[in-house]
Parts: sequence; structure tokens; C-alpha cells
Amino acid sequence: MTTGDPPTLECAVALIVADGRVLLGHRSKDRPTYPDVWDLFGGHVEECETVEDALARELDEELAIRPIAFERFTELAEPEAGPYGPKRYTIFKVTAWEGSGPRLTGDEHTEIAWFTPDEARQADLAHRVYRTLIADAVG
Repeated sequence: MTTGDPPTLECAVALIVADGRVLLGHRSKDRPTYPDVWDLFGGHVEECETVEDALARELDEELAIRPIAFERFTELAEPEAGPYGPKRYTIFKVTAWEGSGPRLTGDEHTEIAWFTPDEARQADLAHRVYRTLIADAVG
């Protein structure tokens, strides 16, 4: 890293899996990053927060759920670091949760829906690699 490079933002992301499908959210058209595409749920790790804490907080904020069965699945670097800055995504496979959701909360997403791996392959996803991750997580 050279002087002046922005720090890498850590992000916690959930692959929410149930009954052979994955839950995706359609991002609002006015989002500054990845607008108007289907995406996984999650966000930035805040100061003094573990990546697991960030996962729980983000899922509560976005879907009104708290993960109770989850595991680290993989890590990805931001593929569009030029426009969006350097990020590292820790992706968790979430297979059980509690709470009043999943239901749409906030304004980050306009819709949520369950997708089979085949349906996800046809969707306009935020990252191409999600097609493979979804197939691996669900399969």
C-alpha cells in the first residue's frame, strides 16, 4: 500500500440459504454503489465491531432477522475497486435465523425474493461470481 491509498473497507455479507434457494435483495436505483441489481445482504464493519457482529447488525437492519446458524463461506475482494474503492467481503452462509423476518426494512432494497441457483444465474447480480457462490452454497 502506498501513501495516499484508501484503506480497505471490511464488509460482512450473508448468503441466506433455505430449501434449495438463496434470498436476494434488489438494490434501489438511487444507491451509490451497485444500483438496480440483485445483491446479497450485508455492509461495512464498523469501528470496534467484529465481522460476525457486523453480520448480525446488518441482517437485523435490512431484514429484521438475527443469524443463529452461520459459517464463514469465503472472502472476496471488491471487483470494481476503481469506482467503489478497495473492499474485502467476508461472506457467511446463513442457514438459520430468528426474528420477525426476513422482511424488507429500510430503503436500501426495493424487493426481496428467493432464488434457485438456476434463477440466480439469469438475474442481474451485483457480482458475476455470485452465480458460482450461490450454486456452491445451495448445492
